[in-house]
Amino acid sequence: MTKELPDGPVSPKGLLADFSLEMTGKDIPALEAASSTIPPGTPINITFLGNEDLTMRVAAAAAVKTAGFLPVPHVSARRVTSPQDLESFLGALRDEGAAEHIFAVGGDPAEPMGPYADSLALINSGSFEAFGVRSVSIAGYPGGHADLDDEVLWEALDAKASALRERGMTSQIITQFGFDTTPVLDWLAELRQRGIDLPVRVGVPGPAGIKRLLGYARRFGVASSAGIAKRYGFSLGNLLGTAGPERFIQDLVAGYEPERHGRLGLHFYTFGGIESTSKWVAEHR
Repeated sequence: MTKELPDGPVSPKGLLADFSLEMTGKDIPALEAASSTIPPGTPINITFLGNEDLTMRVAAAAAVKTAGFLPVPHVSARRVTSPQDLESFLGALRDEGAAEHIFAVGGDPAEPMGPYADSLALINSGSFEAFGVRSVSIAGYPGGHADLDDEVLWEALDAKASALRERGMTSQIITQFGFDTTPVLDWLAELRQRGIDLPVRVGVPGPAGIKRLLGYARRFGVASSAGIAKRYGFSLGNLLGTAGPERFIQDLVAGYEPERHGRLGLHFYTFGGIESTSKWVAEHR
């Protein structure tokens, strides 16, 4: 079962009491190495990368389940080539007992490779419930999206939440990672003002080399190098070290108000590897 997110974390340790992680299809050995530091039942998302095939994704989901964690495979709408492609993936996950929880996202390609233009199209296809999916996580963008206006993002989020509710599936929002808590807290407040009461996992970059963090930030357009350095407290003149999310989590807790921001948890993007991220969480819990 999916863990309930806390209603009111009052400390970084309280917020770290329940978290989720992310891995790719190539990360099975790293998952096995990290398994002793990850609490049983922890949700682990499996990405849907263009350079990984169905076999790799399904094997990763099966490995997560075998290790005693909760597999949450991604389905990238614009990478799915046909209804048969989607059904093959969901059917293979179901055969492994790993289809109950899914993360539905639009995906990177500018043009769809098949009939699904966005994650709402996946939800409305009916395929999820046909293959035993009970819970669908959806994406949130506190820092905005490079290709979409904010109001378009809000309308899409509300449409997905409504569609999942009408289909009898539970849901949560997992946000894009960021380095500044101010837009995250403002976005959470607006989310609740708009009447969307889904639990939210705030995307957090796990500990990683500074160069690597800056590279991911540039790739996804979530922050400038100067902005990251200011929020994380490192110097751009020395990029050889590592940086962790201690200050981000402290700031998030300091600004968090349960009545304004609702149910909140963390989702770690494991840019420095799932093992180093899980060890960091274990040390700070």
